Amino acid sequence: MPVPILKQGTFLIASVQSALTDADTERLQDDLMKQVSYYRATGIVVDVTAIDVMDSFAARSLRTIAHMTQLRGAETVIVGLQPEVAFAMVQLGLTFEDMHTALDLEEGLAWLNRHPRRRDGRDSGR
Repeated sequence: MPVPILKQGTFLIASVQSALTDADTERLQDDLMKQVSYYRATGIVVDVTAIDVMDSFAARSLRTIAHMTQLRGAETVIVGLQPEVAFAMVQLGLTFEDMHTALDLEEGLAWLNRHPRRRDGRDSGR
C-alpha cells in the first residue's frame, strides 16, 4: 500500500497509515527520493503515529531514508513513535540517535522550521 506524501512549502510529509511490508518500505524510499529532487524539498517528516509494531528492517529503512535525503540537502524528522515501538527498538538495540525525532507532526514541522537547510546540504546559520 503506497504511503501518501504531501507537499507543504519546501517540506514533504509522508504519513505511514499501516505497517509496511519490505516492498512498501522500499517504495517509500524511492518515492521520497524522487519527490525530494522534483520539489527541491529541504525537509521531510515521516509520520509513523499509526504504527504499533516496527520490525528491524523498517527501522533501518527509516534511518536509510534520513541519510539518503540528507545527502540530497533535506533534513528528515521521524514523528509519532509509539511508546511500545520505542521501547521495543531500544530493547533490540535499534536507535535513531543520529536522526531527528519529534513527538508529533506539529513538533516535527517546528523543528524543521528552526533548522533550515540550504540546497548544498549545510545549515543556513540559524
